[in-house]
Amino acid sequence: MERGSFAARHDFDALPLSPDVDVRCAQFGEIAALSEMAHRLVPGVQIGAMELAKYFAFDPQSILTFTRNGNLLGGMAFLFLNDRGHDALLLDDISLTAPETHYLASANEDVSAIYIWAIAATGRGIAGLGKAAAHLRQIRFRGADCYAQPSTVAGREIMKATGFAPISSFQPDLWCYERPWHRQPMLMPGAITQPRSFSDARH
Repeated sequence: MERGSFAARHDFDALPLSPDVDVRCAQFGEIAALSEMAHRLVPGVQIGAMELAKYFAFDPQSILTFTRNGNLLGGMAFLFLNDRGHDALLLDDISLTAPETHYLASANEDVSAIYIWAIAATGRGIAGLGKAAAHLRQIRFRGADCYAQPSTVAGREIMKATGFAPISSFQPDLWCYERPWHRQPMLMPGAITQPRSFSDARH
């Protein structure tokens, strides 16, 4: 996970969309620079540019770039897991340094879980998180909760500040962000629940 300061506290899906940072799906020619940045900023990163290019080819939506005035400030990579991959993540049965592609959701499979593989950003780049969260609100990803394993103190602070929390799993130090539309509403004492309130919770 990450690099950069993150003082304000917001739910991940409510992060502001910074006008200063452009966020878009990566282009193939940017993969080498993103790989170098990840190695420099994120402890424990082992994947090289060639391996990263393989996952990018499998799913071009899985890597985002953060830029400002054409300058690369960082990037963010995801593993979009299918049902098998979701189970394997919770059971610590998946290699997160070199995940097997049969755990990843293909174009015709539902995305069951989103694993935030890495956030590497410098300076203002971290402000791109709001637009990255918007990327994950597309129809394809809306049904999936987000997971991450922060690898730095700053990464842990970002997790805390954006609504992630540690969960019980066989995967060590796994944090989860439950999407707002998955959360059960908190009932106040004496509150009257309308029959349609739960069925409409995601709309």
